[in-house]
Amino acid sequence: MLLESLEAKNFRNLSGAIQCAPGLNVLVGENGQGKTNWLEAIGVLATARSFRTARLQDAVAFGQQNGFVSGAVRESPEIVRQLRIIVAGNTKTLLVNDRKETANRYLGQIHAIVFNSDELEVVRGQPEARRRFLDTGIVSLHPPFIQIFADYNRVIKQKNALLQSARDNETSLEKVAELLAPWNEQLVKLASKIYRARLRFIARINDVLEAKLFGREELTIRYLSSLEGKGDLTDYESVIAERLALRVQAEVVSGHALIGTHRDELAITFDGHDIRKFGSAGQQRSALLLLQLANIAVFNATRGEYPIFLIDDIDAELDYRRIGTLLEFLEGKTQTFVTTSKESFVERFGGDARVHSIVKGGSIPIYPE
Repeated sequence: MLLESLEAKNFRNLSGAIQCAPGLNVLVGENGQGKTNWLEAIGVLATARSFRTARLQDAVAFGQQNGFVSGAVRESPEIVRQLRIIVAGNTKTLLVNDRKETANRYLGQIHAIVFNSDELEVVRGQPEARRRFLDTGIVSLHPPFIQIFADYNRVIKQKNALLQSARDNETSLEKVAELLAPWNEQLVKLASKIYRARLRFIARINDVLEAKLFGREELTIRYLSSLEGKGDLTDYESVIAERLALRVQAEVVSGHALIGTHRDELAITFDGHDIRKFGSAGQQRSALLLLQLANIAVFNATRGEYPIFLIDDIDAELDYRRIGTLLEFLEGKTQTFVTTSKESFVERFGGDARVHSIVKGGSIPIYPE
């Protein structure tokens, strides 16, 4: 799977198209010229959402009613698909070879993994970021699983509304339990699927994790269920059903669902120390890269192809030693797009890359032409 070309119109400040190399692609330019916007466009083409904003319409150029990104994706020597996403107001239209597709059918046409300062929240931020890392990885391998997560979030939202109403209206526990029963029944089924999928995904990550690629410290990860110590988790359905029945009063008092996979965590340690609390900035960046490289390897083992790797402001987040190690590791594997504002990066690592100068949202090929 290779992105051969990328085009954008009325998307941020972008204009024109970029011809892409199968290996390393370097976007170089001064800050504010649109380098990250091109990476965002690739991310949108792959996932139908932005890694920079929750509202995709915010990416449409100011004063314009709609915008689009499109790209030619080569699946094999004989097969090239044309992908396009059109954003108009709150509506986005997904097209494959000019034919409208649902999100479930569109996702999986192309996949991208992003490394940027925001993604560092996976290793230094709140548990929600780590759960999102797991769930995004699962969906990349099994796109229909996106519906499981959507259904789970809907159940939690409805349950929270019910709990808040019960608390405000001082509804009896017996009545609350009765009202919660159908939602909890759905929650048990959906949470069980999510729990097992996350365990499988982490097991596969651990199988391919290059734990010491960037240094002497060893990275380890482990899934921490919020139900650990509450029973035999090999029978997860029974454990969660029992806890839901026992915690009705506590959930009413809090007004929120307290039991479920939305409370779980991913433990990330370097040499046994919590990377979030005790890791240096360099160690945290290395840890995130190791997780993403493992994610790439799992994707390749499952799908038989590599995802696109997008690295924003590469030399601001990584020193040249780590960059050299990373690019050597990626050579011959992923199609990689990196942004930089430093000519010294191009001089050191751009020899075998396709380099584009980004000026006012447009791309000027430097070499090879």
